[in-house]
Amino acid sequence: MTPRLDPFAASPVLMKKWMSMSLDAAASLEPSLIELVKIRSSQINGCANCINMHTLEARAKGETEQRIYLLSAWREAPCYTDRERAALGWTDALTRLSEGPELDAARQALEAKFTQEEQVKLTLMINVINGWNRLAVGFGLWLETPARPQAEKAVA
Repeated sequence: MTPRLDPFAASPVLMKKWMSMSLDAAASLEPSLIELVKIRSSQINGCANCINMHTLEARAKGETEQRIYLLSAWREAPCYTDRERAALGWTDALTRLSEGPELDAARQALEAKFTQEEQVKLTLMINVINGWNRLAVGFGLWLETPARPQAEKAVA
């Protein structure tokens, strides 16, 4: 895939600041939770680049295949903690904000499992990944990642 526009070349100063904010937000809460949020938002937004990148990063950080595969059906899957469910519910609500979701239940679950500071950190992370999704989809970005041997054999 050839990008339609390289935002790092077109606006290096702002993209450097955006990257810095992204890294700060990603480091603000536990890594496993952050990766689940990144994947979930990217699923909702249909960002193949980000789904690809963040599932690889989640696996590298120890996330299980089961939890990655079940993320699109997290409400029905029993393998997520109450804290993760609260974060995923908040991710869904904010990512689908234009669809007019009911925020009250998501906010109540969030408040029960996260401090006020953590709520801000999580909300910023959700905003960051939604921004990356829009950059990647909008400009056709694709980060080349190493193929797994099974995938290479399947394609051959």
